[in-house]
Amino acid sequence: MTILVIAEHDNASLKGATLNTVAAAQAIGGDIHVLVAGSGAQGAADAAAQIAGVSKVLLADNAAYAHQLAENVSLLVAELGKSYSHILAPATTNGKNTLPRVAALLDVAQISEISKVVSADTFERPIYAGNAIATVQSSDSIKVITVRPTGFDAAAATGGSAAVEAVASAQDAGKSSFIGEELAKSDRPELAGAKIVVSGGRGMGNGDNFSILYSLADKLGAAVGASRAAVDAGFVPNDMQVGQTGKVVAPQLYVAVGISGAIQHLAGMKDSKVIVAINKDEEAPIFSVADYGIVGDLFEIVPQLEKLV
Repeated sequence: MTILVIAEHDNASLKGATLNTVAAAQAIGGDIHVLVAGSGAQGAADAAAQIAGVSKVLLADNAAYAHQLAENVSLLVAELGKSYSHILAPATTNGKNTLPRVAALLDVAQISEISKVVSADTFERPIYAGNAIATVQSSDSIKVITVRPTGFDAAAATGGSAAVEAVASAQDAGKSSFIGEELAKSDRPELAGAKIVVSGGRGMGNGDNFSILYSLADKLGAAVGASRAAVDAGFVPNDMQVGQTGKVVAPQLYVAVGISGAIQHLAGMKDSKVIVAINKDEEAPIFSVADYGIVGDLFEIVPQLEKLV
């Protein structure tokens, strides 16, 4: 049994979600190969070769994969994937864009966002916004799977010594081209992988009031998130959204400020190790999942917390 893991990377280095996906592959068992598809991606391939438990790294270095367009990468993965028992990718924007195409090309079903491996053909995945866990068994000869990164502890980034093998195949579907991108830049940790997250909701009142969360987050070395209500109200951009339709996080500490705790938001953060909720409504659903709750005016409590840091 040989497993192919699709690396999440920026050509120079690996994204943390790749390590969680390798951990899922280790739980399945068998040889683990990692595919790095990019352009000028030797750095990412070298990093993949150091991951503990990886036996081979496939490097597809071609201009066609420079921006990891799903139309191109899916053709490559489907071509290589025919000789593997499992194909895994993180359930990130890229993974969710690429793997359904791979499954269609291979004429198999995709299993989405697994959070636990029961056996080589049986997996658990959350449904109904995480309120139920489905156990899914696949009889397909090739299992195409996206992995919820928060469901698995990251594999060790060092300790491996896998060989890096070049892949000559260059697949260009000719259906799309990269035009440009606008990236949100921040000195704070990336939201999806941060160990501490401070999030604000509709209770913040407006976007300017998020400044008190930014100040607290800077003291804590934390990322800043938001509920869907805050994003929909235009307080902050949607790349900060935590929840079922945003980013799923599981930090060591999650501080929810002015967030009522709608089911959509809870689905994205309830696996956090410690949850602190601040809300003036003592009946807010967020308190049902919080380890520590503070009932009161957030505009008084947050500055007091910051003084204690």
